[in-house]
Amino acid sequence: MRNIFVLFLLLPAFLLAQTDKEVAAVKAPIQLLFDGMRAGDSSRVRQAFLPGAHLQTAYVGRDGQPQLGDEEAENFIKAIGTPHEKIFNEQIWSYDIRIDGLLATAWTEYTFFLGDQLSHCGVNAFQLFKSAEGWKISHITDTRRREGCPAEAVDQAAAINGLLDAWHQAAATADEDTFFGSMTEDGIYLGTDASERWLRDELRTWAKAAFERDTAWAFTPHGRQLYFSQNGQTAWFEEKLDTWMGPCRGSGVLTQTPEGWKIRQYNLAVLVPNEKIQGFIELVKG
Repeated sequence: MRNIFVLFLLLPAFLLAQTDKEVAAVKAPIQLLFDGMRAGDSSRVRQAFLPGAHLQTAYVGRDGQPQLGDEEAENFIKAIGTPHEKIFNEQIWSYDIRIDGLLATAWTEYTFFLGDQLSHCGVNAFQLFKSAEGWKISHITDTRRREGCPAEAVDQAAAINGLLDAWHQAAATADEDTFFGSMTEDGIYLGTDASERWLRDELRTWAKAAFERDTAWAFTPHGRQLYFSQNGQTAWFEEKLDTWMGPCRGSGVLTQTPEGWKIRQYNLAVLVPNEKIQGFIELVKG
């Protein structure tokens, strides 16, 4: 019975490890594809694909009409193996992978460099099949644009820390536009009182008088911890705060938007030492 109980406790970690292992297995042919492209090695690229795989590109044609270009992967593979002066260097910035049995999809943001020159960027939508030989790419559809292309990977942790630090500073300097502009439209702020639950614009109305002062409120954050979802599109955090109420803790959720990271929820809690909790309970009762 004890062994069964221990196994039950270990099961979530085991399932997570299995999931991480399978995600890595799905990534493998994608990474093989781009490593082969950089090396100009058509045999390596061919190993990444299922026979009969196709490539498509979604774009707007010269006539202004939406187009969907299509070619066999074999033609692309031959082009990779044809001698060329400049390296085909496609850098992947993020992966959003979904797996169900023998089927997987991967949504990846990329920038393509021809040698040292930035050519274009967009997203790749991969379809993969788990064959007897392992995961293979069966289909890729991509988009391409030349504006707003990142030339290097973004340090997402630094971006979030910068956003949150600027958000707290905006409250301290009564910068209303920066403070509320850092939240999503459906963002939620939970204060210390049970009644304090506001959507972003409700909070803006409630705090209007505070932001008409030199300082709305001044919280100094420290000890922040960040966590990211597997696809990198959601993050959550916890931080300690020095405030006029004494030590507090803030925690919340952020989401990636076309404008960058935004706060979707923020929770503010006053910290009460364990040895003082009974007195606190009596105070609240009174």
